[in-house]
Order: sequence, then structure tokens, then C-alpha cells
Amino acid sequence: MGCFRCTGKSRNGSEDEDDNYISNRNKPHNRNASGALKVNPNLDVVEKEMVSKDDQLALDVDGLNLEQEVSKDGKTNGKGAERFTFHELAVPTGNFRSDCFLGEGGFGKVYKVHLEKIDQDVAIKQLDRNGCQGVREFVVEVKTLSQADHPNLVKLIGFCAEGDQRLLVYEYMPLGSLENHLHDLQPCMEVLDWNTRMKIAAGAARGLEYLHDKMIPPIIYRDLKCSNILLGEGYHPKLSDFGLAKVGPSGDQTHVSTRVMGTYGYCAPDYAMTGQLTFKSDIYSFGVVLLELITGRKAIDYTRTSRETNLVTWARPLFKDRKKFSQMVDPRLQGKYPVRGLYQALAIAAMCIQEQPNMRPVIADVVTALNYLSSHKYDPQIHPVQNSRRSPSSPKGRRDNDKRQVAGDGPETETELDD
Repeated sequence: MGCFRCTGKSRNGSEDEDDNYISNRNKPHNRNASGALKVNPNLDVVEKEMVSKDDQLALDVDGLNLEQEVSKDGKTNGKGAERFTFHELAVPTGNFRSDCFLGEGGFGKVYKVHLEKIDQDVAIKQLDRNGCQGVREFVVEVKTLSQADHPNLVKLIGFCAEGDQRLLVYEYMPLGSLENHLHDLQPCMEVLDWNTRMKIAAGAARGLEYLHDKMIPPIIYRDLKCSNILLGEGYHPKLSDFGLAKVGPSGDQTHVSTRVMGTYGYCAPDYAMTGQLTFKSDIYSFGVVLLELITGRKAIDYTRTSRETNLVTWARPLFKDRKKFSQMVDPRLQGKYPVRGLYQALAIAAMCIQEQPNMRPVIADVVTALNYLSSHKYDPQIHPVQNSRRSPSSPKGRRDNDKRQVAGDGPETETELDD
């Protein structure tokens, strides 16, 4: 699932119309009768963003001169990101040979290698000079992660900015992304159980809380999705990929006006329509991820029927009838989940994906609720297993199985998250 940018100005605030960042991939304006911008779900490129002059991160990288962002000893802003030469990264990878290749994203290709210099396995992202993300995103990533220090954020070990080469060096996350374990499950991989899913949700929420409430200045992530949640030993989750991060509003500001960028299916509708970015935009994205963890479904899945393609659109009518909650749970769990815990998790997800941003909870309340949920372990040997059938692996089989009610009714609970 790719990222997108809506063309045209946001309704509020002015943008810096720098022609150097207007990509030749620009798409025609696409507006409905009300004048609102439509998001094209098939647009899988990220255009270079023209940023608000009030965005401090953008001001820091406005000249796109990385030399101004690093000190002579190779550190960024006095923090721990080390500067590597291209030679130091090219030699261990055998000039980025295929057997070191891990995958590819919007930034470019990712390689795994052991760096003798630091005696550590690392993941190296090499910027694709013809790709959809550029030097601006590279510098924002370096600056954001160099200032961050939290167990639920991926650690940036260093970077390379030599000539036209741009590389990022991260700690290696051996279990890959949440997307791998939830949507691209290989035959040798086990289905994530309920306890692990709640552990991942709680950890991701804590990482987001750090960005919103602990970092100075506070950061809006803007790209929360399953593929950006990496997993370490014991399924310890860490947020990654901060190229789209924005400094959040402060003082009397209620939002940041910016070009709309993100991933279709995860982007908050209010942000997509107005270009007004708030911390609650991240909350919506988190709610979609939590729904994915509960249901096992993708945010957008074109292998399903038109009514079920969009996860949020499919889920909203089901939230109105708790007797249908059991139809929402991932059938691959085979009934091994707590009914009360399911109701509480769905309540949190429902609040996070409210259409009105002021109705969504703040991240601190989400963390409190999910810490509680993840601390109550479900044991199928002790607790009852809900009536369920194994789901076939094919999309059609999943659709047929989703139509069955996989669990009986249970006690209704409410989870209150005040804004």
C-alpha cells in the first residue's frame, strides 16, 4: 500500500510555493461537488512536500544542506547518530549485493549487514535517487530520530551523506514488520495470538505517546501503519520511518496546515479533506492499526467485496451491535481470545476512528487503556475458547468465514477515554 499526496493547496494556511519541490509526477486536481479534494487510492507515490514556513523541522532543512545539520565530529545536534562514509557501508554489504537485501519501501532498498566497526547487525536504507522520497525526508528522519530516545522507537545508529549518496543505518529488527506477521504470514510463521497483539498495540501506543507528549518540540508522526511498526525479540514493537514527521501545533495553534501526505486507509478523513494536521490525525491512524490487529484484515483490501474493501467502512456498522462483535475478530485466532478483552479493544478502536477529531481520545488515555488490556493475559487452558472455525487462507474463504458468527454473546463492557 503506497503513500499519496493530494495536489492543490490546503484550505487553511499558506504553503511555500518552491518550484524546486514540485515533482513532475503531479496529478490533475480531483474535486467533488463540494470542492473537497478526493484521495486517489491507486496513487502510490509520495510527492515532494511543500511545507509551511511555521514548521520548525521544515525550516531546519529548508536549504537541504545536510552539512549544516551535522557537527564536525559527525554527530547530529549533539546526539548519538554517527556519520559513516559510503565506503564503510558499501564494503560490508559487498556493494549492496542481493543476499544482503531485506526489502524495499518508499525511501529505497533495505539491506542487512554486520558492521565490524560497531560489532552489531544493522539495517541500512539506501535512498533511491529516482524514488518517491527525497533529501528532505532523509534529513527530517535524521533530525527526528537523533533527538528521540524511547524503547518503542527504532534506534537510528547513523547515516551517510557523501556526494549524492544518502543512507540511514538502523538497529536491526529481527522479526520484520507487523505487516509481515499480520498480512503476509509465511507457512513457517505462527499466527499472532491475542496476548501478542495487545502487547504490540500497547507498545506502539507508548511510542506514539513519546512523540506527542514527551519530545520537545512535540512531533506528529503522520505515517503510522503496520509496515512501519517493526518487531524485535519477543515481538517488542518499535515505530520506524519518520520521513513525514511534522512538528505539532503549539501555544494557541490548533493545527498545522500542510500538504496531505500519508497512506490511503490510514489517513484521517479530516486531515485528508482540509490539510489541517493535528495530533488526533495520528490517533485515527492508530485506531486503524488496532482494528487490523483485532480483525486480521488490511486497512484496504481489494481482494474483498466492495463493502469490505475499506476496513473502517466495514467496521463502523458492526460497532453499533455488540452481538456482531464476534464477527469482527480474526478467525485465525480460532476463538482463543477473551470476550471482555475483545469488547474493550473494539471500544478503544471505535473511539480512535471517530470522524470528528475532537471526539478521539488523546494518546495518553489510549496508552492507559491498552496497558491495562495487555497486562491481563489470556490463557486458553484456563479461560473458555469461543466457538470458532479455522479460516481458509484464500480471500474467498476468509469472506465466507467472516459471515459466520464465531462467538457467542458475552458481557458488554465500556472503556472510557476522555479527551
